[in-house]
Amino acid sequence: MAEVLEAELFDEPSSTKFMTSLLIVTLIISAIFIAFAYSPSVKDDSTVAQSVASNDWRPFSVIAPIDTGINVYHDHFRTNETYPQWLLDDLGVNKVCNITLDGTWQERYDADKADCWDNLNATDIVYFPGTKIIGTSPDGNSDILILDDPSDGHGSAVTGAVLDANPEAIIFFVEGFSSQAVLAAANQPLVDVITTSFGAIGSIPVPGIEDATKVAVVDHNKLHTGAADNSPSPAIQDATAGPPWSIGIAGYAEEGDDQKEIMSGSYPDISADWTQVLPNHNDIDGYHETSGTSFATPRTAGIISFILQDLRGEFSDNGSGASQERGGNLVNGMNFTVTNAQVRQAINLSAWYPDLDWDPTSGTMPISPVLPCTQTGWGLVNLSNIQPIISHLNQSEQLPDRPADVEACMSANQDLRESYWGAYPSAPVSVIHDISIEYATWRD
Repeated sequence: MAEVLEAELFDEPSSTKFMTSLLIVTLIISAIFIAFAYSPSVKDDSTVAQSVASNDWRPFSVIAPIDTGINVYHDHFRTNETYPQWLLDDLGVNKVCNITLDGTWQERYDADKADCWDNLNATDIVYFPGTKIIGTSPDGNSDILILDDPSDGHGSAVTGAVLDANPEAIIFFVEGFSSQAVLAAANQPLVDVITTSFGAIGSIPVPGIEDATKVAVVDHNKLHTGAADNSPSPAIQDATAGPPWSIGIAGYAEEGDDQKEIMSGSYPDISADWTQVLPNHNDIDGYHETSGTSFATPRTAGIISFILQDLRGEFSDNGSGASQERGGNLVNGMNFTVTNAQVRQAINLSAWYPDLDWDPTSGTMPISPVLPCTQTGWGLVNLSNIQPIISHLNQSEQLPDRPADVEACMSANQDLRESYWGAYPSAPVSVIHDISIEYATWRD
């Protein structure tokens, strides 16, 4: 805000002398600034050159799904953009697969098998030109690294849900089922949001990926969206959706009666779209309808991505992630910053509870007007939440506080999670991996 100067009245001679003196001082100061502006400075020139070289592109956001693999041949993931070399370098890309983009899925795979798929290893970070995908497989234990194998399909649908919410998102896809896979994204500075859709059946209290997601959120200032179980089990003790640093997501019947899906976790952070039409994993243009928190969760990650990208465009922020070089900010623009905590608060404020318009034949559970938070958390989130969140974060229109009973209910939720996960014993990585394999499942 500009300063308001208090005016003083002068008699005419004094006023003339004052204005003359002020003009002389102004000219001297201007001359000094001009001299500095035109003085050669290697540091200034290099800074400008670096800015032009690294930022001469559109605002962007990077989302990291951790999942089975991805069908890089599907039209859903195609783009006419070619990612700039500085972006690929910053994402750690060390291999490029120029995949075949004509023919059937099998014809394309066969054409690329020798040059691409047979030559990948666990240390590769691969860019697939003509797609929105950079992929890696740090576990290195699948039949075909990165590619969604014929027996899988989950990862392609998950990534499709991200892009349905933000078609311009850059995908840093990590194939895997482990803390190591999560850490591959957590330690990548440009990643904004990590999204995971697997966990223990029934949310039984066993170790999972919580240590790795904590690194991503607490140490590296990112956001993590974690799928609650596909059961009515409380999400608090769930290693994917329960830790207080994670955004735990259950499901509701969007485009249905907007009520809670019965087979969806209880007392989460929020609830999102349960049933979606998403890309197939073994053809180039087919889709299927599928349901689960597995897809509600990446849809939310895509919503967050859209919001971050929009704010970066508005405030001239041409980077991504929340590294220390960015001050730990997810948006680090001109006189404007946004942290992961501020994004999370805005999501909570924007969530809403639907009217009670339950269809008894829908297979859903009516959301109770009394303590609806125990069913759906802060409430429902879909594409309609995007603009209110953006307006709140850019301070053009603040979202109102939630009612006191909702605040109290969700404060209790957070307290329970902090107490549980603060006291939860750490387990060796090998133990976490073994337990995860035995008990975990994809949440579709």
